[in-house]
Amino acid sequence: MKTGTEHFNIKVFGRVQKVGFRFNAKRKADRLNIKGYVKNESDGSVYIEAEGDQESLEKFISWVKKGPLFSKVKRIEKEKDKVKSFEKFNIKY
Repeated sequence: MKTGTEHFNIKVFGRVQKVGFRFNAKRKADRLNIKGYVKNESDGSVYIEAEGDQESLEKFISWVKKGPLFSKVKRIEKEKDKVKSFEKFNIKY
C-alpha cells in the first residue's frame, strides 16, 4: 500500500450549499489528518483541495460522495494534482 502524500482537486455537485457541507468536510478532514481547503463556488457546487496519505484520502472522498445529513450529492469530479504541502484544512469564504 502506498503511503506517500497525494493531492486531489474535488468538485461536488448537488444540494451541497447551506447544508453544513464545508463545516462537516473540515471536521472529517481534521479527523483523517487531511490538509487543504473547502469553499463554496458561485455555481452552487463545493470545491475541495485535499492532501493526505492514500488511505485517508480514500476515506475522505468516500465521505464527500455522501456528504452531511441534509446534503444530496449528485456527482463529484476529482483529479489528481501536484502536492502543495498545506499545513492544515481550512474553510474558505
